[in-house]
Parts: sequence; structure tokens; C-alpha cells
Amino acid sequence: MDTESSQRQKKFSQMIESKEKRRLKEKGKSKRGVLYGLGMFGLVGWSVVVPTLAGALLGFWLDKRFHGTQSWTLTFLLIGLIIGCISAWHWVSRKHNDIHKDDENKQP
Repeated sequence: MDTESSQRQKKFSQMIESKEKRRLKEKGKSKRGVLYGLGMFGLVGWSVVVPTLAGALLGFWLDKRFHGTQSWTLTFLLIGLIIGCISAWHWVSRKHNDIHKDDENKQP
């Protein structure tokens, strides 16, 4: 019981140490401030907005050109939204994996 507790405590300490090293590494890289964070947030946002608007415009054009019972605008708006969300998820996931790869490479 005591060894299990000490193992959990050691694992917890290693996790905290790893996060602190990552934080200090990022802090030392450059003087990235709030504007940098907002820029990255905006980058992810635009990766969703652009395909969504492109899909809506394509759908609007198809609705004007081919009159039918279905709404091409709504259909392509949703397709663009899905593509944008997948693109943003892929980008964030890749950045997350890059951060954790650095941590794994440095641990003994």
C-alpha cells in the first residue's frame, strides 16, 4: 500500500516536472505574448470560417443556377463547416503531438 502511494506520488511529481519544463521551454523560446496567442486562436478560427463561407457561396451559386427542391446553400454550408472543423482539429492535434513528442524524447 505504501509503495503504491509512493509510486503514484513519484508519477505525479514527474508529470508536474514535465509540464513545468515545457512551460519554461516555451517561455524561453521568445517573448510571445497575448497577441501571439490571439493570433493562433484566430488561425484556428479562420481555418473553420473560410471553408464554411466557400461552401455557402458555392451553394448559393448552385441555388441560383439550378432551381430545385433542396437547398444547395445549406448543404454546402454544412459540408464546408465539417471540412473546416476537421482541418482545425487536425492542426491542433498535430501541434499537441509535437509538444508531447518533445517531452517523451527528453525523459530517460
